[in-house]
Amino acid sequence: MWGAVAITYKLTCPLAQQNGLGARIVTSAVFFAVGTGLILHVRQTLLRELREIRAVAGAAQSVLLRPLPPRLDGLALAAGQLSADRGASVGGDLYDVVATDHGVRVVMGDVRGHGLAALATVGAVLGSFREAAHDEDELGCVLRRLERAHARHLRQRSRDEHPAAGGGEPENPLAEEFVTVLLLEIRQDGAVYALNCGHPWPYLLRPGAVCCVTTMSGGDPMPPLGPFPLPAELEPVRCGRILPGEAMLLHTDGIEDARDGHGRFFPLTAELTAAVRRRPVVPKALIQAVHTRLLCHLAGPPSDDAAMLVLRNDRRRVPTQAGEPALHSAHHAR
Repeated sequence: MWGAVAITYKLTCPLAQQNGLGARIVTSAVFFAVGTGLILHVRQTLLRELREIRAVAGAAQSVLLRPLPPRLDGLALAAGQLSADRGASVGGDLYDVVATDHGVRVVMGDVRGHGLAALATVGAVLGSFREAAHDEDELGCVLRRLERAHARHLRQRSRDEHPAAGGGEPENPLAEEFVTVLLLEIRQDGAVYALNCGHPWPYLLRPGAVCCVTTMSGGDPMPPLGPFPLPAELEPVRCGRILPGEAMLLHTDGIEDARDGHGRFFPLTAELTAAVRRRPVVPKALIQAVHTRLLCHLAGPPSDDAAMLVLRNDRRRVPTQAGEPALHSAHHAR
């Protein structure tokens, strides 16, 4: 349309045929208007296509890292993530929570690298977890399924990136690729059992307690999935218990490793203590508060993906059995 306007003016308008100063000014104005209209039209078309692409990408990312329900089997949930890639809501961090016949099972992981390049690995691990969490009776069997899925993904990537191998197995298929994984099983009484492959341990949040933020440690973690095979025996370790009203926070190392302009690490423990010392834990509000403080702490945009997951025990307190109060007191003393 704009081209037709310019050609029609040039061929039919008497001013376009004249060489005077006034005619040249009018001609220049006409062609300037035509060029401006063309640029604005192209800009609107590109913006429309960009909105459509972002909508498709957002839908794909929400399927990959699906939003968690606000409540699941008596637990209040909330999760959030900051991606190191601008415009991406999903990066190299992964998490999910499912209710099974064996208890609520949770996965939190961190793929080597960040941003969109790690999405394929995130999809492979999460897809395997969502099936294995329901199918497997033992938490160790779930972890082995994740290891096999990750290994298959690496082999397929290596074949795609090195087609000269002729379809055979590569000698060292992406040997430096790995993913840290924390698998948890929260049972009906609040007991938490874990298998940890190189991931940070979660925090236990107890509002109103003297020591309201403590690490739920289960000893030294195993190596991440990828570089080394899993041990022959995978026995989950009990790393604590969440009583009614208490909460647990899982996170990736992109939060604690975040530095400000002076090279100081983000004080996650101090921020959590300030957030829960005198008020109950509200999962969504807690994540928003920590994310706000994290962005204020950073000297610029995040250099690594940062994810958090908060679970609060809203189940009713089970009747105490003989000798249980002493056990509870010992637990809180720890």
